[in-house]
Amino acid sequence: MTTPSADNNAGDLDEQRIGGRIRDLRKEHGLSLRALADRLDISASALSQIERGKMRPSVTRLYQIMSELGEPMTAIFGEGDADAERAESEEERRDAPGWSGPPVAEGRAVKPPSEVLSDHVSVTRADEAAALTLSHDVRYRRLTPEQVPGMSYFESTYPPGAYSSQNAEFVRHSGYEIGLVVSGELVVDTGFDTHRLGPGDTISYPSTTPHRISNQSDVPAVAIWLNLP
Repeated sequence: MTTPSADNNAGDLDEQRIGGRIRDLRKEHGLSLRALADRLDISASALSQIERGKMRPSVTRLYQIMSELGEPMTAIFGEGDADAERAESEEERRDAPGWSGPPVAEGRAVKPPSEVLSDHVSVTRADEAAALTLSHDVRYRRLTPEQVPGMSYFESTYPPGAYSSQNAEFVRHSGYEIGLVVSGELVVDTGFDTHRLGPGDTISYPSTTPHRISNQSDVPAVAIWLNLP
């Protein structure tokens, strides 16, 4: 099992927390260890090692797990303390005597509650963003201050020689992926095609297409990904 990079921040999830979150989500969906392992086409022993924090999943393995559970990638982080504190603060304000919501300028249309994500502003500072380090030391950092229904928005950092899958195999899962390379170079293989992407290059593809991502250069590569179910 690899060791997380020394520059990982305090918000990083370790193997125990990642595995525990997977186990909790599996149980919430009423799946046994063997049932989920069969869906993933891996042994129950391998899944058990992931859940017990004995083995760190690859990027694509984690995608497969969350896809089989019908959960976005952001669900692996759960709901942070900061989110809970904001929700509690908002609830207290609503319950305060005489509070009727923030002032609204006359003539400005206001969307009904069903059309907005939330009624409060969420901010996460750069050094507080939730992050996790997966197999090959690939690091994922959540870019949304809180979970956003129907999408996952991440920054990924691939060290030199890193692959998105454990053994550089092609994988597929449900969903759609859109990527933007910020720095370095990533190689994205989709089916029989190979795409070398540099800073500013973008790519999109259905996740059902066999694919893999790698950094075949000698410097880290950073990219931003939007994943849709």
